Amino acid sequence: MYQRILVPVDGSETATKAMVTALQMARDSGGQVHLVHVVEGMTPLAADPYGAYSGEVIEIMRQSGSKILEDALEVAKAAGVPADTELFDNFGERLADVVADAATRFKADLIVVGTHGRRGLGRMMLGSGAEQIIRLAPVPVLVIRHSDKKDASA
Repeated sequence: MYQRILVPVDGSETATKAMVTALQMARDSGGQVHLVHVVEGMTPLAADPYGAYSGEVIEIMRQSGSKILEDALEVAKAAGVPADTELFDNFGERLADVVADAATRFKADLIVVGTHGRRGLGRMMLGSGAEQIIRLAPVPVLVIRHSDKKDASA
């Protein structure tokens, strides 16, 4: 079974659902989890007219990412699963590239990622981080889909 599971977390409900799934798998197999958060670039509105971010905005983004990782680590500890965290704040790198590199360095044998399951214009505008991770991942990827209230009744 999977012993070294990498989980990107961003504080969203979907990422949390993926993390809980990964923790259950790790607990069942005696494995460990590596929780990563990628501080990504923001919209041009957060940048100055020349495309740079102010030091304050960058620091707030780092603090937010650190808090997300701290909270995720507490959940892992409560579940009794060995876990560690890593914060990536290299602006300009794509999420999927960072996750794939982290999986290689961690020697992960599985990546568990959440997806919002966007379609149409929402997917075109926002892209699909999960899809990019699947394409670049050096190991299998388990995708946990966001549960949509409409889907529950179907």
